[in-house]
Amino acid sequence: MSTPTPHNGAKLGDIAKTVLMPGDPLRAKFLADTYLEDVVQYNSVRGMYGYTGTYKGKRVSVQGHGMGIPSIGIYTYELYNFYGVENIIRIGSAGAIDETLHIGDIVIGMGACTNSNYEDQYLLPGRYAPIASFDLVQKAVLEAERLGYTYKVGNLYSSDTFYDDSLRLKSWQKMGVLAVEMEAAALYMNAARAGKKALTICTISDCPFTGEATTAEERQTKFTQMMEVALSLIEE
Repeated sequence: MSTPTPHNGAKLGDIAKTVLMPGDPLRAKFLADTYLEDVVQYNSVRGMYGYTGTYKGKRVSVQGHGMGIPSIGIYTYELYNFYGVENIIRIGSAGAIDETLHIGDIVIGMGACTNSNYEDQYLLPGRYAPIASFDLVQKAVLEAERLGYTYKVGNLYSSDTFYDDSLRLKSWQKMGVLAVEMEAAALYMNAARAGKKALTICTISDCPFTGEATTAEERQTKFTQMMEVALSLIEE
């Protein structure tokens, strides 16, 4: 497919090889305004803002991906396959499943369980285990350690339902899953199919078992630690 696409107003070359992707497009704007220099906005289609600029002299893009696997599936597929993007780092919020996690803690998603049937399109003779790129995981851990941030590495649960009419989280807790979000599994599958790299770094925004929670404004502007870790992963 040629560019622009139906979902992205950018032309080929407008987007950097590494893209940081929050679900909320306003978080993308916040990151671009706060951390990047020489910023150019390349997308506003459907309000899914995208920006390219530089961070410490390295070219990087940041763009929203929306909520849920169908949404991130579209945006990351196009970035990998139509825009020449090599690395996508999702920076999102997540609910704690591991009860030792608290508001503001970072989770580096080594893998992503899911209740989605996104993998069905690949006609695999079994179940696929979506995993992150090891080198991005390793670099993120080293940066979190260097900065002294509180983090855990492990499995995420990418759920198709935000308001789940069941008590499934306790079952995932028994399997050592750290946190629930809605997108990582599709990102990891798109990266694998395209032969590219991907990682999800989440900040805990709520704890379903304890009732701890943050506001929408805090999720938009306060979760800067994961942004700083993600920015350290930019490759030339």
